[in-house]
Amino acid sequence: MRDDELRQAFEPYGEIVSSKIIMDRESGRSRGFGFVEFANREDGQAAMDALNGANLAGKEIAVSEARPREERPQGGRGGFGGGDRGGYNRGGRY
Repeated sequence: MRDDELRQAFEPYGEIVSSKIIMDRESGRSRGFGFVEFANREDGQAAMDALNGANLAGKEIAVSEARPREERPQGGRGGFGGGDRGGYNRGGRY
């Protein structure tokens, strides 16, 4: 699915500010979710009510309100902890 197809599916429910399918950076394929931002909350709620569980592009979709991203623990699995960004560490943490 592309961004414009997502927008078309949600447009009947109100004015859309933005729509975006989230893509995997490495493969270039969809990660299986996206975001649609409506101009007002009531239209967004109408879209959630109507489309949650609906079939879109051959797949059953789950539609819910986006939640704030949870903070990941520093220094845990994967990636790099801390705030240093490449180069040399010029100073230390005390």
